[in-house]
Amino acid sequence: MKLNKRLDAIIRYTGSTVWPAYAGCAWAILYAVLVRFYQAAGGTIGLPGEFVNPHAFAKASFAAGVLIMICGFILVALVKPWSRVVPEWMPAVGGRKVPWFVLTIPLLLCTAFALAHGMSGIITKSLHLAGFITMEFDSWIDLDVRSLALWDLGFYEPWFVIMGILSSLTGVHYAQACGVSPVVLRRTILVFLATVVLATALFVFEIIREFAVS
Repeated sequence: MKLNKRLDAIIRYTGSTVWPAYAGCAWAILYAVLVRFYQAAGGTIGLPGEFVNPHAFAKASFAAGVLIMICGFILVALVKPWSRVVPEWMPAVGGRKVPWFVLTIPLLLCTAFALAHGMSGIITKSLHLAGFITMEFDSWIDLDVRSLALWDLGFYEPWFVIMGILSSLTGVHYAQACGVSPVVLRRTILVFLATVVLATALFVFEIIREFAVS
């Protein structure tokens, strides 16, 4: 099957390269510093309006930046040999191999969220700009919705999609480094892709239900 051949090609490629982890880490740090920390400090570029509660937004933006940076460092850790072994200092289990799914499944779930977040944002903002739906956001006092949609389409949501792709490639590499067979990997990737599609559809439905007005 063509699908299996494509999956096998992805598996072979990710098994011999680690650049997605380092690129993902750099991508995360740049976004955290230049966007989240910048906006938490009061920066207004990319924010075409005024929030009802600017202080709450600043705190949330800072927390998001810290979390995003941690995620970036985790990607690099996953391509290091020591990430596949339990630290020696841990009683009873120290020195044992970490089961591949312990880290891979949480990583892929977070990655599925990032991809669904980005793609659903692109879909809903495109629908808004095309005039199929009209969106309003109660958390803003004064907002240029069209400008926000353009920022989302041109910057924010693509960041999530790219981050999701880099994270998923890193996850496949980690699973292979842990000795997971190609058959299991193919099945895992298919489940992952199905999860992304379903999550994207759910996010689109919820965004339209929550923010679209008649």
